[in-house]
Amino acid sequence: MAQKASKGQMTVSEAGRKGGLKVRDAYGVEFYEEIGKKGGHKVRELIEEGKRARGGGR
Repeated sequence: MAQKASKGQMTVSEAGRKGGLKVRDAYGVEFYEEIGKKGGHKVRELIEEGKRARGGGR
């Protein structure tokens, strides 16, 4: 796990969490639900496209 370099600085993990909380507060949980659904849909499309390109095989 990353260590703090000196007092007053934060780790990358802490910065990411802080940024994520700020986005959540600005857009709400529904925002994350919506982008999650869009992302999942895109992944399904890419998988199907890959299967078609390989001839529908395994």
